[in-house]
Amino acid sequence: MSLCISLAARPSNIGTRFHNYLYDLLGLNFVYKAFAPADIALAVAGIRGLPIRGAAVSMPYKEAVIPLVDVMDPSAKAIDSVNTIVNDNGVLTAYNTDYIAIARLLKDHQVPNSHSVLLRGAGGMAKAVAAALRDAGFTAVTIVARNEDTGRALADLYGFAWQDDVNGSTADLIINVTPLGMAGADETAQSFDDATIAAAQVVFDVVALPSETPLISAARSAGKPVITGAEVIAIQAEEQFVLYTGVRPSAEQVREASEFSRR
Repeated sequence: MSLCISLAARPSNIGTRFHNYLYDLLGLNFVYKAFAPADIALAVAGIRGLPIRGAAVSMPYKEAVIPLVDVMDPSAKAIDSVNTIVNDNGVLTAYNTDYIAIARLLKDHQVPNSHSVLLRGAGGMAKAVAAALRDAGFTAVTIVARNEDTGRALADLYGFAWQDDVNGSTADLIINVTPLGMAGADETAQSFDDATIAAAQVVFDVVALPSETPLISAARSAGKPVITGAEVIAIQAEEQFVLYTGVRPSAEQVREASEFSRR
């Protein structure tokens, strides 16, 4: 039996349920377990030594594991952040399936790279979104972040603009990568106001729980096409699954696993 794990300061059962559901459905001899490591270096050494087939990596370890792996896939190298490690006979390769998921969603939803963009947030996931936008050819992008140091740093890294608040600005594509609207945070907060939503062509909220955030709900009410955090988490988990097993589940199987994982 092959073992895959997740490494997180606060493990979630969403990934565990997603992967184990597909392992059972497809008859694969795999099992997935979640761990909160006491020492990330020892945990990564354990991946190599046990051996463990693969590991999902969550905050605060996404950058800490970089010197501990052997190979950085372009998806991880593009943003200096890792969310997946694959063990091939002791060789550890790092990937970032968040970046892969964002890039795929922009393509699947046929979002024109001529669109102007307001990207609210400047954390690790915002970096993945910004890199995917740049690599897809978006140029009219403004990072919206109250912290000037982190906001300007992210904007400068990818050649984008920065401002400290929305301040009545509008764009064709608006993206929330902050905790606003997230379960356990400020669940009622809407990251963009109604006027900004009304002016947008596409609304994207990376928050995965709940899948129907205040922003997404407001966008649907305004008749706007939406991209949800539930789509992001399903695709990034699907890509992890493929990296671990070499098997590509069908879209329906991914949908079933995603729904099961969120019950």
